[in-house]
Amino acid sequence: MAKPNINIDFNAWLSDAQDQFRGLNPNEPGQWPLLPKLATFVVAGVAVVALGWFALLSSQDDQLTAERDKEPALKQDYRGKLAQAINLNELRKQRTQVQEYVTQLEKQLPGKAEMDALLSDINQAGLGRGLEFDLFRPGQVSVKDYYAELPIAIRVTGRYHDIGAFTADIANLSRIVTLHGLVIGTPATAGKDATGGNLYMEAIARTYRYLDPAEVQAQRDEQAKKQKGDKK
Repeated sequence: MAKPNINIDFNAWLSDAQDQFRGLNPNEPGQWPLLPKLATFVVAGVAVVALGWFALLSSQDDQLTAERDKEPALKQDYRGKLAQAINLNELRKQRTQVQEYVTQLEKQLPGKAEMDALLSDINQAGLGRGLEFDLFRPGQVSVKDYYAELPIAIRVTGRYHDIGAFTADIANLSRIVTLHGLVIGTPATAGKDATGGNLYMEAIARTYRYLDPAEVQAQRDEQAKKQKGDKK
């Protein structure tokens, strides 16, 4: 059986394709021949795919850059947590020691009911050293976050070594008392006769007490009110 003889004139086909692209009216693409329509559809599809691909890659690249920027911080955080995990038992021991230390410090702070006894201890410390109190005036209590501070203006007169011993006694009290703004001089500088080699000492003794639960709650409520007022 003889095979059919198929002859394709490529020149004629190419010439016909070129003719289809001549004289196209861009305002009426619906009247274009088939080949220009197909070519336009293919170009438009390729352009849409290319634009979408580049847009997707751009967003992914930004996300990748952001994640890479997080890497050093994450590594540092991991190293810190790893060190904590390795030293967990030691950290627990240190936490227990800190809690015990804080408890000891809290025991050195008198409660509200113990303040009168502490003031008496300060007074007795001076009298026990033979000093004369010219002034012993508690001031206004200043309430902090977790403790209250009471300043006491004092002025004592006595011998130099007795005054020094008095300040040492203050430092060795079972409760925390600090001295501020010390001024030492002779009574003559205050308009008195300097007799017996006596000196005077003026200072502000500050003592501290912890707040009871009701005072702590009141302090927190006051801070909450201030924060709400600031937000308004």
